[in-house]
Amino acid sequence: MNTSRKMWIVIGIVGVCAGMVRGEEKEKEGVALTVYNGGYGVVREIRELDIGADGMVKFKDVASAIDATTVHFKSLTDPAAKLMEQNYQYDLVSADKLLKKYLDREITVVCKGKGYTGKLLSFDPAQIVLQEAGGGVTMVQRADNVQDIRFSALPGGLLTQPTLLWLVATEKPGKHLSEVTYQTGGLMWHAEYVLVLNGDDTAGDLSGWVSVNNSSGKTYREAKMKFIAGDVRKILDAVTGRGESRRELAKSLSTPRPMEEKAFFEYHMYTLPRPSTVADNETKQLEMFTPATGVKVEKRFLYNPLGNFRWNYGGQYTDRSYGVTSEKKVNVFVEFTNSEANKLGIPLPAGKVRVYKQDPADRAMEFIGEEQIDHTPKDEQLSLQIGNAFDIVGERKQTEFKVESGRNWMSETIEIKVRNHKKEAVTVRCKEPLYRWVNWNVTAKSEEFTKLDARTIVFDVKIEPDKEKTVTYTVEYTW
Repeated sequence: MNTSRKMWIVIGIVGVCAGMVRGEEKEKEGVALTVYNGGYGVVREIRELDIGADGMVKFKDVASAIDATTVHFKSLTDPAAKLMEQNYQYDLVSADKLLKKYLDREITVVCKGKGYTGKLLSFDPAQIVLQEAGGGVTMVQRADNVQDIRFSALPGGLLTQPTLLWLVATEKPGKHLSEVTYQTGGLMWHAEYVLVLNGDDTAGDLSGWVSVNNSSGKTYREAKMKFIAGDVRKILDAVTGRGESRRELAKSLSTPRPMEEKAFFEYHMYTLPRPSTVADNETKQLEMFTPATGVKVEKRFLYNPLGNFRWNYGGQYTDRSYGVTSEKKVNVFVEFTNSEANKLGIPLPAGKVRVYKQDPADRAMEFIGEEQIDHTPKDEQLSLQIGNAFDIVGERKQTEFKVESGRNWMSETIEIKVRNHKKEAVTVRCKEPLYRWVNWNVTAKSEEFTKLDARTIVFDVKIEPDKEKTVTYTVEYTW
């Protein structure tokens, strides 16, 4: 099945679902907007259109980033009306396009202190060439010299806004209340969260916002708004729209009102319970849920000197220097459970979590780190890496290494030191990937460890204030 047919089927379903509602509530003019994580949206607009006796209709004021292949039209006045033909016209008026249309025609160029009238022979960014009535040729330098260019009329074929031109077959020409649905690029939304920790880092207040960016080339006034969170599959064409991306976005903060959330297919839908206007070239923020207060959190420390180490599946690492590191930083994590018992228990769309803490000296909120989260269902654990500890230092070194190729055997001894310069005791998790080979056995250890998976162990080490703790272990590999 080709891409365009898939799009028609999806939009058709939207129309059918909308039809079910009409039996209960009469449709009226307005716009509804559903925005997806993937940088696109679905626009559903109810508008009164004038269908002429020849069936021609101009549907103006569409998004300039529209995907014209996804358009679905339905007349609510005459359900039997059929869309026979569609043209998407996007040749919008501009100064150079007007000049191009007026080649070999008369224009007037007004400069500082003087005007020139004549037939336009050619133009470029630097100059305009005119043939005057007497046959002479004048070259007018553009730059800052030209103040005005006057045309007798707007040439045919140029538009001031993108337009859909339809041929509709209907036995009832005249005013039709119609439903038009289409997909457009230039729409993006993501979640933004703020977590404010309490004084001892055991609890926090979490708020969530939806940030929607509109660079689709259209303003949606008093729109019913929905946001779909999840990984919706969409096949991208080489050309998905003709609108240009706007990089400079204005900011607008709406009146805070939480959204209504529900499961929708295999995704989650967030519906704003009131209409809202999203202007073109605007970033708008909308409150996602009522802030949760007193969420229990736990601060954790992780010493992971090898990072997310990846081993070579093709053979053993018998080089003694492989994996030796001098990394000393200890990561700081803030963790909490997204459960109802922990004042949450709501689906959290992917987004950035910014963490703050109040300075008791002046009660100012200070930023202490941030993390990007993926879509997170309820009852799942969130672990936010927000920075590195200043007063906790790790040190890892290899103290012994042996390899006997004839026996298919090697042994390595690792020493880990963690120094705590804080005024209170801390527990640091030391993560060790056993990367040299798949068959391993820890033959000696100074502390008990926990096996995370087939190739990773961790030591949870408690260090008293201003003290140092040393952990050693020996591991043998065989093959």
